[in-house]
Amino acid sequence: MAHIILLGDSVFDNLKYVQPEPDVLAHLQEALPGGWKASLRAVDGAVTNDVVGQLADLPADATHLVLSVGGNDLLGIAGDMLRTRVSVSSEVFVLLARVTGVFESMYRRLVEACLSRGLPLVVCTIYNGNFADQEFQAMARVAVAAFNDAILRLALEKGLPAIDLRLVCALAEDYANPIEPSAIGGNKIARAIWRAVSSEKGVSD
Repeated sequence: MAHIILLGDSVFDNLKYVQPEPDVLAHLQEALPGGWKASLRAVDGAVTNDVVGQLADLPADATHLVLSVGGNDLLGIAGDMLRTRVSVSSEVFVLLARVTGVFESMYRRLVEACLSRGLPLVVCTIYNGNFADQEFQAMARVAVAAFNDAILRLALEKGLPAIDLRLVCALAEDYANPIEPSAIGGNKIARAIWRAVSSEKGVSD
């Protein structure tokens, strides 16, 4: 028996945004073959520093961890930055480097905590979302890319499989609102998780 544990935020904990349609967990459970199961530890609204608590008292039969977090950090510590007026364009890069550095430090500590459990770990990037304000969407895409650079570099450093959710949830129909996956997007995410866990190599899209 293999047991996948989903850690992170509402990318996985999206039931209230899609019910009565299936959430990510339900889609994943349906996609898994016999002898596999999945459980949800992710919590809607969680930021990177919250996820360490999700690692407490993992089921004794847990065999794989899948992590998706960072979007709420971006909205929190980078959201104000995206609306900050600057006098020269170089200030934008200084601000972005500063907030990305803060995130990278927190994310590295979290990944180390996950790896300390001695279980295979798959990480997910942050997707671009589906914001109605196209100017904000364009700015968010740049900030997302900076945060994802930190995630993907760490994945390469640690030899971890990574799912690029920008490729998985690329259409408006993949979102129930600007930042949570729809049932359609959740199904795509679940199948990407299974591909990544079952192959345990490379980047799944």
